[in-house]
Amino acid sequence: MKNKQFWIRLSGILGAIGGVVLFAGDMLFYYDPVNYNLIENMANTSGFRIVASAIAALIATWLYLAGLIQINFALRPVKSLYKNIILACFMAIFTAYGIVHGAYVAIATSAKLAVTHNLELKQSVDLAVQVSQTLRFIVYPVFALLSVVFITQVWNRQTLYPRWMVFFYPLLPFLGQFVICQHLTGSVKAIICGGYLNLLLIVFFTVSTIALWRKHN
Repeated sequence: MKNKQFWIRLSGILGAIGGVVLFAGDMLFYYDPVNYNLIENMANTSGFRIVASAIAALIATWLYLAGLIQINFALRPVKSLYKNIILACFMAIFTAYGIVHGAYVAIATSAKLAVTHNLELKQSVDLAVQVSQTLRFIVYPVFALLSVVFITQVWNRQTLYPRWMVFFYPLLPFLGQFVICQHLTGSVKAIICGGYLNLLLIVFFTVSTIALWRKHN
């Protein structure tokens, strides 16, 4: 029993670490202590930081997927149909995190080439930005479906999660992202908004691990 609890806890910790790793990958793209324009920062970042950020996305995706072990445990009492929907959606979203971040590599390299060759920055990155946005739009319906099923099951006490877990599910902060980022400035905006989605998963996996720490059903 203790061995099983160890792996369940480790799974959640790995998921949270995945968020930290990809947040660091975001900062490799975005962070500059002086300039707070994210695209300009990507244009001026080093080639090493772009490569390191891409590697971070691969590692983080594996870690996020490892976190599914804990989520699967929490869903043990859930009916098979709903359980499979939740797990499939989580898997699709975690995979999308790495793929969308990979699309940002294209934005960063396009921006860097634009600066190197004195090209118009916005026009140079436009296609890569369109690719990133298209990928996000494909994922949004999956996230919507996951949100409805996951929140319903947790709120109706069909999972091993306590009801308050719904308040740490990423839906509400995700919907409030635009408002939050609109009111932030300077380096705080670059850090929070640049790594926003990964911060949401850090919180989710951390709270999930705490909520399930002593569960052994």
